[in-house]
Amino acid sequence: MATASPAYKILLVDDDADILELLEYNLLKENFLLAKATNGKEAIATAKSFQPHLIIMDVMMPEMDGIEAARQIKSNPEFKNTLILFLTARGEEYTEIAAFESGATDYVVKPIKLRALISRINALLTREVAVPESKNDVISIGDLVIDRVQYAATFQGRALILPKKEFELLSFLAKNPNKVFNRDELLEKVWGSDVFVVERTVDVHIRKLREKIPEYYIKTLKGVGYLFSIDKA
Repeated sequence: MATASPAYKILLVDDDADILELLEYNLLKENFLLAKATNGKEAIATAKSFQPHLIIMDVMMPEMDGIEAARQIKSNPEFKNTLILFLTARGEEYTEIAAFESGATDYVVKPIKLRALISRINALLTREVAVPESKNDVISIGDLVIDRVQYAATFQGRALILPKKEFELLSFLAKNPNKVFNRDELLEKVWGSDVFVVERTVDVHIRKLREKIPEYYIKTLKGVGYLFSIDKA
């Protein structure tokens, strides 16, 4: 099994001591650097000092649940590129959607399948914590400027706070203006084939982008998909 770089830091968050011990034992063997927390409030504090590349977090926890913790973490620009993988017994769709709305990158339902989980962790880290594919790649369309090297975007000179997946979705659409993509195509291009998320995840991220830039940039073609355009009509 390919192992991600030992420089990758993972924060484990769960109120179940046995789960923490199991994850810690197996991830240490993969040469990850680890920190642990047992609730959402502790996770926020630990994230600030540890600066993890990835947070693996339960949903149901005391003090503060994982979804609220993720929301607070991702609202901090310091963590805009931090990945969050929810590992939870909650398998219902509405909880999964809430998790992605809070800024999650991936969602895995317990019981834990260790080999599959470690493969997903490695895939997430090696794909998501990567150098952008080309340098000096700045997309400027109207009042919107996207710098794919710095993972930064501005609208009318105002910096936009975009979590990693929102940025990558906007960047992908802007690189392909006036071309329609359905949800499956966007999931494949932005999330990848090895991450299993519901189609509504795309809708959630589109809605969040429309809260930050004018809606006319991303048009909906009912029954077809989404299209990036600067036509205000």
